[in-house]
Amino acid sequence: MSTPSAPADLPTTAGELARSGHPAATPRSVRTELRDNLLARLRAGADPWPGIVGFDRTVLPQFERAVLAGHDVVLLGERGQGKTRLLRSLVALLDEWTPVIAGPGGGATELGEHPGEPITPASRRRVAQEGDDLPITWRHRSERYAEKLATPDTSVADLIGDVDPVKVAEGRSLGDPETIHYGLVPRAHRGIVTINELPDLAERIQVALLNVMEERDIQVRGYTLRLPLDIMLVASANPEDYTNRGRIITPLKDRFGAEVRTHYPLEVAGEIALVRQEAHLVAEVPDHLVEVLARFTRHLRQSGAVDQRSGVSARFSIAAAETVAAAALRRAAVTGEEAAVARPVDLEAVPPVLRGKLEFESGEEGREAELLTHLLRRSITETARARLAGVDLSPLADGVSALEGDRRVVTGDRVAARQVVDALPSISVVYTIAERLGAAGTEAPGPLASAVELALEHLYLTRKLAKDDDADEGTVAYGG
Repeated sequence: MSTPSAPADLPTTAGELARSGHPAATPRSVRTELRDNLLARLRAGADPWPGIVGFDRTVLPQFERAVLAGHDVVLLGERGQGKTRLLRSLVALLDEWTPVIAGPGGGATELGEHPGEPITPASRRRVAQEGDDLPITWRHRSERYAEKLATPDTSVADLIGDVDPVKVAEGRSLGDPETIHYGLVPRAHRGIVTINELPDLAERIQVALLNVMEERDIQVRGYTLRLPLDIMLVASANPEDYTNRGRIITPLKDRFGAEVRTHYPLEVAGEIALVRQEAHLVAEVPDHLVEVLARFTRHLRQSGAVDQRSGVSARFSIAAAETVAAAALRRAAVTGEEAAVARPVDLEAVPPVLRGKLEFESGEEGREAELLTHLLRRSITETARARLAGVDLSPLADGVSALEGDRRVVTGDRVAARQVVDALPSISVVYTIAERLGAAGTEAPGPLASAVELALEHLYLTRKLAKDDDADEGTVAYGG
């Protein structure tokens, strides 16, 4: 996404900025800026964290306290819990535009220094020499956020900096701060630095961050540069790695002011909301099928056969919903349906496609498919019971059981919704099911077929209805 252009009416020199009365004319630390803007949103009743689902009463209050306290923060949680999303949302709490000293080409200087608080020798000389005529430019808040995925091959030069041989060759001495090529952290001056999977940094790289977090200076090849860096350092980590027995060094752990634990959605409704928000669906997926997938994901997180140390990411349920939608779209193309609407038969596409996203405990080899099928069926039954509570399904079971031969209700990945609907017995409970599952009031066959298929599969799984599988044709038939 491109950076927006600064408004044309903003000051262009240090003198204009001072005379303008612009709030940004007076330097503020990034922590003060975040605190002030967060408080303003809380007082206004606005949501400071749009797009963050399921953390309202748990993670977010802790995170907000850390921001208000001005602490460096580490988020601890298994994969797919929204850690990076939450850290990136901090950007919205920065001022939209902030003034910085302009470089020779008109862009910001390497460290993005405020004209009222230069920190490098070169910028201090320019401020002294040019005074009110010092040219300034404006940096958007999106440019004040830097993110690094920690990897074992990350170097000190990447994060902190290194001596630039070209500058040394120009005649500068090795101890001259102007010989330094700055790394990611100094270049994020007056902004936010995020390091994902912090313990994956080699120990010597973790050591290089100690001075940045406490003394706010940097050390390159034995030369200590007293740069009063103004940054907020935030990080994410797996709880198992973020211990003395893991891969984090104790001094670095001690320098974080706040450790906040994240979690997967605590309720089925939260999981559903997350899928609805994040999944890019190429076909309509009714709510009852999204609920099946949400319950399926939660059962996997509770299963002793799945390695819970690696977790079952929220991306699993999102990808599952997208797979179900794709299965519906494919069926619509094959059968010539105008509208693609997912049905319970499409759930069968999930286990074989997403099996690789899970890590199973040793001893479960060969049983993975059986386990996934069992938990998916359990999720279907639980969803049907919750959604159809109080509905007497026995007339549907009796009516479908009475169907024989070609009159049975047949479904599959090559069976159109209209064929399913036309085969249903004309009984009132069908319309009750449609109403409960959001399919009432529409003449399109897709929603009704999806709703009744859920009831039929539930009746089969509770042994109240027979079902025959035809592996060669890829169809299943409900009835006598």
